[in-house]
Order: sequence, then C-alpha cells, then structure tokens
Amino acid sequence: MSSPGKLIIFSAPSGSGKTTIVRHLLEVFHDKLAFSISACTRAPRPHETDGKDYYFLSPAEFRQKIENGEFAEWEEVYADNFYGTLRSEIERLWQSGRDVVFDVDVKGGLKLKEAFGDLALSVFVKVSEEEEIYRRLNARGTETEASMERRMAKVRYELTFQDQFDVILVNDDLDTALLNAERLVSDFLNISI
Repeated sequence: MSSPGKLIIFSAPSGSGKTTIVRHLLEVFHDKLAFSISACTRAPRPHETDGKDYYFLSPAEFRQKIENGEFAEWEEVYADNFYGTLRSEIERLWQSGRDVVFDVDVKGGLKLKEAFGDLALSVFVKVSEEEEIYRRLNARGTETEASMERRMAKVRYELTFQDQFDVILVNDDLDTALLNAERLVSDFLNISI
C-alpha cells in the first residue's frame, strides 16, 4: 500500500444511527473523507449499482480474494453470504488524497482497528436505552415480531463489544451526536471544522 492515510470506523447495533452520522460527516468533510465501498456476495437490490453501493461478487470470486489476501477484513454472515473491505478500495481512496470512513458491523470494525492500529479511530455508536432502539427499528415497519426479536438479541450481543472501541458515541439526541462526531473526526485528522 502507498503512504497511508487514516481510517475512521463507525460500528453500531441496528437502529443506533451510524449510517446517518456517517452520511453527515461525508457532507461536512467532503474534501477530506471518502466512503469505503464494501464487497458482498448478495444480489444487488433494484436501486443498487455495482461499484457505487457495493462491489457485488460471486461466492467463488469472494473466496478467491480471501485466499489472495485481498481483504482488510471480511465476514461470512450466513452460508455463502460474505461481506468485506477490499485493501484495494482503501488504497484507491488514500490515493485520491482523502482519509477513509467506514460504516461496518461491529466485528468488521474491530478487525479493521486491529489491522490498522493507530492509523484508525474506531467509534462505537449506541443509544442509551434499549427501548429506544426497539422503537426506531419498529418505526421502519420492516420487521416481523420474530425478526424484531432476532435483531434485539443481536443488539444486546453487539453492545458487549463497545468497550473494545476507541470511543463510544452516544446518539440519544441526533444534533448532539452529529456535533460530537464532527469533533472526533476533526481531532483525529487534526483539522478544523
């Protein structure tokens, strides 16, 4: 890899608001940050474009890239359902002169932090009250009672990893969380807002 930039990793249980925070930071720091596009083996959804939303690979292609050491981190979420971060994607963004921001699951976030050490800031986004996460997920209107139970069990599990991150960012009030996220990024990158 060329001369490295920095990485800012946002991970969180579902419903915590990490994607909203990452989108905000990409707008505020549009000339400093670039979003890392993940690779996956699931089929594209109707509104998704290869190379913009994800790099869509077959399970065989994904496994070959694993064997070749092309991933900075990867996870097999279900059988033949892989997600990961290509080293070439990080390199591409660094070569553009920007630092890389990630919106990844908790395990992926920890693997990236382990791989990049002090070059990475790992941020765990959470909501103080479990009931609030339940309310946010329920408001999406996409969950059955059974899938909601599975999601909440995963939320509780992912919360057990929060102390392994560099920073815990509480998102009980979005405006406050956005300001705190801006400060974290500007301090880590040593730039002014």
